[in-house]
Formats: sequence, structure tokens, C-alpha cells
Amino acid sequence: MQTILLVIHVLIALALICLVLLQHGKGADMGAAFGSGASTTVFGSRGAGSFMSRTTAVLAALFFATSLALAFLATRAGDVRQGSVVDQVELPAAAPVPAPPAGGADDVPQLPSKPQ
Repeated sequence: MQTILLVIHVLIALALICLVLLQHGKGADMGAAFGSGASTTVFGSRGAGSFMSRTTAVLAALFFATSLALAFLATRAGDVRQGSVVDQVELPAAAPVPAPPAGGADDVPQLPSKPQ
């Protein structure tokens, strides 16, 4: 059920993106008023705007509904874990500290002394 709803959610999102990109801005209406060919469109000079805006509103409502349904199904299925995400991160094992050299103080290189 959750997979089917997720596929529908993605398809609605893609349709919503395409529909918004196809719409004209508010500035394009002024050019259409002076006869730039808006009367020869499929929906008429005024119909495309209302059709596109209604379809956008319907798709937005469906997107909102599928988002809520997916969130509800995720909480009911137990997919949401309690606690912080930081608590779930595994820390890497501590690297071993190298042992000091086996020799004594004679093995440590000395700085050259300054001539006086």
C-alpha cells in the first residue's frame, strides 16, 4: 500500500511541476489582450488560465493528501524511530596508541649545542 501511494505521490509531483512550468505569468496577459494570438488557443482567450489554475489547485490538494497519507502510514508501520539520529550513529573503534620506543633516553636525538 505504501509503495503504491509513493508512486502516485511522485507522479502527482511530476505532473504538478510540468503544469506550473506550462503556465504563463501575469505579465503575459497584457500581450494577449492586444491580439498576440491568444484567441486561437485550445481553451480560448480566457479558458486556459482558469483550466490550468484549477488543475494546479487539484493536483496541489492531491499532493498534500498523499503527503499526509504517507506520513500516517510511516508512523503506523513503525518506520519512525524514537530518539535522536545521533544516537544511531556507530562510533569507529579507537585506534591503538603506538608504544614508545624500547630504548632509553640515549636513543632520542639531541639538538646541537650552540658554540659560546
